[in-house]
Order: sequence, then C-alpha cells, then structure tokens
Amino acid sequence: MLSDRAQILLKTLVERYIADGQPVGSRALSQYSGLDISSATIRNVMVDLEQLGFVASPHTSAGRVPTALGYRFFVDGLMSVQSLENIGLTPGSLPLDSPQRTITAASNLLSQLTHFAGVVVSPRRQDTVLRQIEFLPLSDKRVLLILVTDDGDVQNRIIQTQTAFPTADLIEAANFLNANCAGKTWRELRIFVETEVRSVKGQLAELLNSAVLFGQSALDHTAEDLVISGERNLLESDDLANNMGRLRQLFELFERKTALLQLMELGNRADGVQIFIGGESGLAPLDECSIITAPYRANGQIIGTLGVIGPTRMAYERIIPIVDVTAKLLSSALSQ
Repeated sequence: MLSDRAQILLKTLVERYIADGQPVGSRALSQYSGLDISSATIRNVMVDLEQLGFVASPHTSAGRVPTALGYRFFVDGLMSVQSLENIGLTPGSLPLDSPQRTITAASNLLSQLTHFAGVVVSPRRQDTVLRQIEFLPLSDKRVLLILVTDDGDVQNRIIQTQTAFPTADLIEAANFLNANCAGKTWRELRIFVETEVRSVKGQLAELLNSAVLFGQSALDHTAEDLVISGERNLLESDDLANNMGRLRQLFELFERKTALLQLMELGNRADGVQIFIGGESGLAPLDECSIITAPYRANGQIIGTLGVIGPTRMAYERIIPIVDVTAKLLSSALSQ
C-alpha cells in the first residue's frame, strides 16, 4: 500500500508526463502536487516508488517517468475520468443505414476522437439470422444468389452451375429455403442442409448445396474480422515514432490480425471497459502500447468488441469514456 502522499505524487507524475512527455523532476512535482513538502522529501518518495517499480529514471534525465505498473496503479485507483459532456459523442454520431457502415464509422470515430488507432471486431457472422434468399437467373449457367440477413445486411454472389436453371426452378429453390430456413442462424441453416436436403434429388439439390456453400463464403468474408482505422496516427506519436523496428512489428500485427483479434475478443468476457497496458497484452509488438476495449451488443447480447490502440502515454481519463460511450452508441445503433 502506498501512503496518501506517495499516491498524490505518483498521480501528479503520471498526469504531468502524459501532458508533457518529459521526465518529471522534484521541482515540477512540488509545483503541481499541492503538497507542502521539501524537494528532499519528494526525492525520497521517488526513490521508494522506483524501488516498487512504479517509476523509472531515464539515463538522460534526473526526472522520472511512469512504468507500466505505475500506469496500472494510476488507472485503477488514482485517475479521475472526464465528464461525458466533454467528449462530443451523440446518438447521431453513427449512421444507421447499414450494420457494416455503422461498424466502420465507429472505428473511424474512435480514431478521430483519440488520434490513435480505432479497432472494431465485426460480429460473428455465423450467428447472423437469415431473413430471405433469392435466386435470379443470369446468362451462361450463372445464378445470382441474394442473401438478406435479419440485421438488414445484403450479400450478393454469382453461382456457376452445371446446368441452366429455368426461372421456375429458381423460385422453387428459393421458396424451399425461405420456408424451412428463414429465421435460422447460418449455423442452423448449415445443419439443416446437411441433414434434410439430402432427400432432395436432381438439379434442385445442386442449387441448394451451392447456395449454402457460396452463401457461407459470402457471410464469412468479414467473419470475426477487424476493422482498423487511423493506424497512421501512430506514426505521429513521439513515443512510438522513435522506434521504427517496433512500429514495423506493430503494423505487421495489424496486417496479420489473428493475434490482435484474440486479444480484442477477451473484451467479450468483460462487463465494461478493459485496459491492457504494455506487456499485459502478451504481444511483444504492443509492449509500448495500451489497448482500451469495451464490448458492444445487439438486443442485449454481446456480439463484438471495440477499442483504441495507442502509446502507454495516453490520456486515459479522456480515452476510457470515449471507448465506453462509443460502445454504447454502437450497441444502440445495431439494436434498432
């Protein structure tokens, strides 16, 4: 446990370092902490905090900077979160015309408001509910498959068939699937086709199986994927731009996405905002970064996670409510 005086000095140090980006000395701590104590006492407290691992001394300065442990202590118990009125987010901040547009807009909004990278994990599409299937005849043994999901998303795919299907057969196939599969999730539709469509013979079976195969591909195009906006903002961060090797690793992480996706999906298990500071993420490219995440919902069910990636020196008291409110706005938009 830290004494009240040590906590005040640590809070002041973190806040000054976040604001200025420069190691904080005893004179600045005396000026901004509001404590009536000598510089010698402040230096003694700093030695104690350094021994506990909360602060570190750069080789080029007599001042100190917070460590990942210091940031963690600050975030967990010392920070004052900014008022929501100062964030500038309103129910109209996200478009409502298309779920994918809404998700992309949320990622862009996070990036614009924080000047870091905004990340949104797209919903698991295999749990999407099918509303309607249509087949339209095209030339050269091709059929246009149209999938309409319960959230209003529309996917189009061209199916290359072995034979030319007359319009009546296409209508029959669509009616069969709509009668038996509308209202089912895509997982349930797959199971139905595997068990029931076997009894359907001839060309209709070919069309139905092709629809499931290509429909799965269409819905999985962005399945469990990441929408990342504002990666270039990280190039302008003094804390990251000085280490090009680490930046390269970070952008490779964005490109591969798999490891980052697994980390982001941990937010699905959280009740609210979750924060990974430095090495807490378990991913080496993020050792000098922090990730702030929050789950978002549709009709009360958690369907994805969003967040912000930036340097460990970030204004947590401002960015945490931005992430929290954006998750609530996205939940509201996708539930309408």
